[in-house]
Formats: sequence, structure tokens, C-alpha cells
Amino acid sequence: MLGPTEAKRILEAALLASPEPVPLADLRRLFDGQIGADTIRRLLEELRAEWAERAVELVQLAGGWRFQTRREFLPFLARLHPEKPPRYSRAVLETLAIIAYRQPVTRGDIEEIRGVSVSAQILQTLEARGWIDVVGHRETPGRPALYGTTTRFLDDLGLRSLEELPPLEEVARTLELEAAATQPAAEAPADARPVGAE
Repeated sequence: MLGPTEAKRILEAALLASPEPVPLADLRRLFDGQIGADTIRRLLEELRAEWAERAVELVQLAGGWRFQTRREFLPFLARLHPEKPPRYSRAVLETLAIIAYRQPVTRGDIEEIRGVSVSAQILQTLEARGWIDVVGHRETPGRPALYGTTTRFLDDLGLRSLEELPPLEEVARTLELEAAATQPAAEAPADARPVGAE
């Protein structure tokens, strides 16, 4: 029978080796039924406390448990791996927000809320990213697909559940600020010269 210290080290090794969050059920399989779920949860909490003062933290997400770099160190790591995250259009972000906050929704529901048609490419982009999926079909003529967010969506945002999403008003403000930042500045008159020009 494994002692708590050894079991904790096995959990630590499994989580450090995994690129994705590991569900509790998978962590239990490490011990072939010798250790119960409550004991594993307690060991995970002890492990989280042991890593509390380090640059990496143990977190619980919707998809399970994982080690991740603390937020305050991300700017430094970006210098080593200067990759640009994908940029999504306003239409894609609005569609994702509607699905996240109103799920399950059909394409028709999204179009009604946005006031414009939703291209199949927008939904394909979100499905390819693994953020949305068809979760059923509405029992109406044509049986349109119902879309909802995935566990991966929550994991990528560092959330355990949809209840942790920011208030919708905050999301709307962010979209407004982003739209204002990307609008081109008003063009200067043709006869205007830069300051200091002669």
C-alpha cells in the first residue's frame, strides 16, 4: 500500500507530464483503485499548498487538474517564445460570447441576437478551436443544431465552470474598447505637416 507522500509524488509526476488538465477519474486510475477520490482530492490540495510559493501553480479547471505558470510570469516567458496568439474578428468573438452566455443556442438564435447572419465559417472556426460543439438539436421543424461551449473553452480561459465567466456588461465594454482601438485615426488635412517640419 502506498503512503501519502509517495502517492502525492505520483500525482505530481503525472500532472507535470501531462500537457492537458487531468480529470480526477484519470488520476484515480494511477492507483488502480487503492486510493479513493476523497483522498486524492486531499492530496491534490496538499500538493497545491506545497507549490504555493513557486512560479508554477496547481489549479483545478473544468477539465481536471494541471500545473500552469503563474500569471505574473507570463510577460517574461513571452520573451522566450514570442508567438502571437490568434486574432479573432469581432463577429467571431460576439458569436462566442452569445453561445457562452445564452447556451444552448441555434444559429438562428445567434443571428437574431446579433442582427446579422452568421457565416458557417465563424462556427467552424470556433469548433476547430475546440471552444464550441453541437450539444443537441431543437425539436422544431428542421431540427437545428444547438451550440454550447466545451470543457476546453473553460480550460483555455482558466475557469472551472460557466459561473466564473465575467459579467456580460464587462465583456461588452471590452469589445467596445477593442473596436475603438482598432479604428483608424481620423485622417489629417492634406496641407497638415508633422510638428517640427519646415
